[in-house]
Formats: sequence, C-alpha cells, structure tokens
Amino acid sequence: MTLDLFRTDAYQRECTARIVRVDATGVVLDRTVFYPTGGGQAGDAGQLVLADGRTVVIADTRKVKDAEGKPTDEIVHVPGDGQEALLATLVPEAQVIAQIDWERRHRLMRFHTTTHLLCHLVPQPVNGCSITPDSARLDFHMTEPLDKDALTADLARLVAAAHALTVGSISDAELDANPSLVKSMSVQPPRGTGKVRTIRIGAAADAQIDFQPCGGTHVANTAEIGAVVVTKIEKKSATTRRVVLGWAA
Repeated sequence: MTLDLFRTDAYQRECTARIVRVDATGVVLDRTVFYPTGGGQAGDAGQLVLADGRTVVIADTRKVKDAEGKPTDEIVHVPGDGQEALLATLVPEAQVIAQIDWERRHRLMRFHTTTHLLCHLVPQPVNGCSITPDSARLDFHMTEPLDKDALTADLARLVAAAHALTVGSISDAELDANPSLVKSMSVQPPRGTGKVRTIRIGAAADAQIDFQPCGGTHVANTAEIGAVVVTKIEKKSATTRRVVLGWAA
C-alpha cells in the first residue's frame, strides 16, 4: 500500500519517498502527499524530484485498480506527456522528493470545504459532486427551488464566522448505527481499517455546522476559503438541483 500522508496533514507540500515501481500507468511510491482522484475531488498535480535534480512532471494522481476494476490501497502518480525517456531511467528503491502543486491543491481544499458548508445550508441528500481548482458543484436530491444570491450570502456568512475544522474518525459500527451521517448517495466513505475518517466544522458537537465522513483535503478554518460565489443553479432533473460554485471576481 501507499502511505497517504495527506490524510493526516493536508498542508504538507512535499515528502521524501521510495519508488515501488514504474509501469504504463505511472509511478507508484511507498508514501505520498499527492491526493488521488476520489470522492468527487480531482487528483493532485506536481512533480517528483530525482536525486540528480531532474523532475518528473505529474499531471494527475489516481488509485491503482485491481483486476476487477476496484480501487486498491496503492496510489499512482500519472506523468504528463513527453516524459517517456525520463521515466525509463527510474528504478525501484530510488528515492525522490514528491512535491504537490500547492496553489492548485489549496484551491481544491477551499472548494471542498465550501461543499461541506453547502451541505449545511441545503440539508438534502447529495447525488453528485465535482471539485476542481476552478469550480465545484453539488447535485442535491430535491424538488424545491434554490436561490443563488441567498446561498452566496449564507456562504459568505459562514466563511466570515471563521469556524474551525477538525479531522477525526468514528468506527465502522458507529457509522452503521448513524447512516444519516453519510450525505452522499453516490459516494460512500472509505472503509477497510475499522475506522472512518470524519470532518467536523464547528468547535463543538452542540455548535457544529457540518459533520460527515470524508476522505478529502480541507482547510483548517472556514475563513481560509475566501470569496466564493454560487455561479449557477440548474434543474438537472425533476428531483435534482445542481449548485455550481466559483471564485468571486
């Protein structure tokens, strides 16, 4: 498996790592700060710095899939185009420095945290999610109309309130006993270790803004999100309302 350092510290920008293997899909390391595509959040980009100073540009990061197409515990760093000759020189056990594109990652963290605020403002099941550096969206299972300007104002209020975010965990049994904690109808929280990672926004349980299982990367405080706006609300079907987020001009 690949040790996923981003789970415990989303602010870690680089780490030393050892090459496990290089194949047609990319470079697998024994540990990484790169977040792989999942839970609606785009995978990280960045670079791998070799011992001699050469760099492998990483365009995407994904979970390795098994023969049945199911995600495994390994993470593959997908190189950009035109680096075949460089990749051919990489060998297992060689050490590299894995460095994420921090500005891009931070935008993802800010948007991902904003989607949790949206879950608080629109307390309906989520049946679709996409988080990129430039925009994000949530699809809510609902029929009632939503007001774009009102949601933007409410998001600004929650951002300005500087609510702290806490990463924690609950047991599989606790989650099974409280299925309503899972807001998403399309993405289930990662399991397999007996513990499920959680994100809480708000200082205490009796004053929390949002609490749900989540494996993504987030900012430590809502004030760090900055100015976001609801750019569009769409009726995608009779029972789906899509809320699209963007950065304020």
